[in-house]
Amino acid sequence: MTRRVAILVSGGGSNMVRLVESMTGDHPARPVLVLSNDPEAGGLRRAAEMGVPTAAVSHKPFKGDRAAFEAALSEPLAAAQPDIICLAGFMRVLTEGFTRRWQGRMLNIHPSLLPKYRGLHTHARALEAGETEAGCTVHEVTAELDDGPLLGQARVPILPGDTPETLAARVLVEEHRLYPAVLRRFAAGDRTPVLLP
Repeated sequence: MTRRVAILVSGGGSNMVRLVESMTGDHPARPVLVLSNDPEAGGLRRAAEMGVPTAAVSHKPFKGDRAAFEAALSEPLAAAQPDIICLAGFMRVLTEGFTRRWQGRMLNIHPSLLPKYRGLHTHARALEAGETEAGCTVHEVTAELDDGPLLGQARVPILPGDTPETLAARVLVEEHRLYPAVLRRFAAGDRTPVLLP
């Protein structure tokens, strides 16, 4: 049975593009929706160009009422009937009510080697701490921020002279390798973590 995948984005959607590109041929999943909290998000245009249905629910009219925003966000999701939701640069923190509804079916990618550096400014924090390596993690989404069972990690060395920007660029290359690999395995029913060197 082909798994239906919805992808949530807030910006340009480079990880979304890689996920959509990967879901061809004998892949066990297909994209059915790209959804954003920003009607102007570049990822929506890129998804439409790739032939994937899109929708947007701006968070701004809800003025911090996260439950009401998530109720509105759930409408296009329910219509698309996804089996799996992939968060790909979705920059809104989701409430426990929303995450519980999709628990075991929602993935996220985070630009650090979790459990280190949950939240924002991961690359600057890794550099400030004197780390020798960084990377990215795909995990199942739970109510706790950047928590949940690990489904994959990729590592990159931190080089002399690295800035948050140069490190972020190298980690993003690995995100584009890791997330499609994890999704393919997860959609096939295998939760064994994907570990890229």
